[in-house]
Amino acid sequence: MTIRVLVVDDQAIVRDGLVTVLSLVPDLEVVGEAPDGADAIAAVEREAPDVVLMDLRMPGVDGPTATARITATHPQVAVLVLTTYADDESIVAALRAGARGYLTKDAGRTEIATAIRAVASGQSTFDATVGARLVAQLAGGAAAAHGAVSEAPAGLRTRFPELTPREADVLERIAEGRSNPEIAAELFLTVPTVKSYVNQVFTKLGVRTRAEAVAVVLR
Repeated sequence: MTIRVLVVDDQAIVRDGLVTVLSLVPDLEVVGEAPDGADAIAAVEREAPDVVLMDLRMPGVDGPTATARITATHPQVAVLVLTTYADDESIVAALRAGARGYLTKDAGRTEIATAIRAVASGQSTFDATVGARLVAQLAGGAAAAHGAVSEAPAGLRTRFPELTPREADVLERIAEGRSNPEIAAELFLTVPTVKSYVNQVFTKLGVRTRAEAVAVVLR
C-alpha cells in the first residue's frame, strides 16, 4: 500500500529536501507541500493525504494549531511532527493537538519513513531525543539522565491514583512508545489483554489516542 504524504515546512529548502528524500522511498508518495499551517489545512482538503509531516514553528497558523484543526476535521489523517525543537512545551503542544508522532530534524530518511509508516497504521512514534525526555518524566529525571528506565512506575500511580498498578505499567510503556505486541511481551500478557488495558487507561484519563495519553503524562 502506498502512503500519501503532505510535507509542511516554512523553509523552502527543507521542504524540497524532504520531498526529494521521501520520493525515493517506494511505498511513500508525496502528494503536496505547504509553507505554513493555513496552506496545510487547505492541502489536506485538496489532496487527502494519509500522513501530514508537520513543522511546528511557522508564521501565521503554526503547527500545533494546524494539527488540531486537521485532526478535528479529518481524524483519519495522521500528523507526524518533524521539528528542530524537542523541549517539553513543544512536545506537549503537539501531542495535545493530536499529533501521533514526534521527530527532530536530525532524523534520517529511514527513521522518517519508518515513523510515517507507524503513524499511518495508527501507532505513536517518537525519536530517541523525545523518547529520552518521556523516560525522564517517568523516571523522575535523575535516573533517566543516565539512561535508566524506572522499573516500577510508582510516580504514575501517585499522579493517577485511578489507575491500577497494571494500568500504570501499560501507561508507562505507552509513554515510552511501545506497541501493543511489545507491551504484551514485556508484561507477559496477551495482545488482546493489553488492548483491554489500553482502553481502560484511555477511559480513565479521558483521552482517545496514545499521543493524548503521552501529553497527559507530560503535564
